[in-house]
Amino acid sequence: MTLPDTAFGVTPEGEKVHRHVLDNGRLRAAVLTYGATLQRLRVADGTDVVLGLGTLQDYLRRSRYFGAVVGRYGNRIARGRFTLDGREYRLAANDGEHTLHGGVRGFDKRVWRAESAGPEEVELSLVSPDGEEGYPGELRARVRYVLDGDALRLEYRAVTDAPTVVNLTNHSYFNLAGSGDVRRHVVMMEADRYLPVDEGKIPTGELAPVAGTPFDFTAPTRVDARRDGRYDHCFVLRGRATVTDPASGRSMEVTTTEPGVQFYTGHMLDGVATPFGPFAGLCLETQRFPDAPNRPAFPSAVLRPGQEHRSVTTYRFSHARDCNRL
Repeated sequence: MTLPDTAFGVTPEGEKVHRHVLDNGRLRAAVLTYGATLQRLRVADGTDVVLGLGTLQDYLRRSRYFGAVVGRYGNRIARGRFTLDGREYRLAANDGEHTLHGGVRGFDKRVWRAESAGPEEVELSLVSPDGEEGYPGELRARVRYVLDGDALRLEYRAVTDAPTVVNLTNHSYFNLAGSGDVRRHVVMMEADRYLPVDEGKIPTGELAPVAGTPFDFTAPTRVDARRDGRYDHCFVLRGRATVTDPASGRSMEVTTTEPGVQFYTGHMLDGVATPFGPFAGLCLETQRFPDAPNRPAFPSAVLRPGQEHRSVTTYRFSHARDCNRL
């Protein structure tokens, strides 16, 4: 059946943007067709735990990927190029000399199509033509938002008509307090290794142990306990990640089929360029490793005709009054 929606505006190119509201009695989510964006996520006590913007104009001018699905390749590709099957592809550089989150006009800036769904889920689709932002092959991508009890599940799929690379993730900024900053949030990640990076935030290729370093979150640790709370690094996830706001008792557990999670504490947010200042929210972007197309030793991000890219990430919420699962 067709999912009811409300108009959310029109892009400068004349594309209509719609807002879909999902509600299962425990969670209430608002999803935009612009960028397949999670605009709102209210947990059982009514608190909105993601950073979202109020108008399409704000998303066009003031967003830093707030809640969007990023692609064709989330995170960074070094020097905006990679080689696949002996051929070099040059991408649109939008982060100095590097490519970040798909390029100048990545999936976060595209209007997706809402497919048939129900009141607790919506599926969005997008066709990325061959050569868009420099990527080879026509890619057909889908993302499905599903409310399941106290969990929000994101299911990603993609197919291609030519060899390409793909790395889809959601770029929501979470604040379990609902306001203020996240430096007092407590984070735990079942990750024994992380990816050191150079000055351009490109991985060096090493999978370094976290033990004895400021990157050890294998035990619950406050965001600002080390490095002044400044993180923008990929961790090799072997299980779950959790975030807790001790003041409110709200917690979020993240599980994924992906090998990595980019932990970003939002310290570079600009309160003038965006409605939110530094540390207003933190990201746990489940994904393939950054720059994997240039690192054969990393888990492959290559997708070929006849294959289907599949990925599932689940965000499960709880409250100290309800249970002690986290």
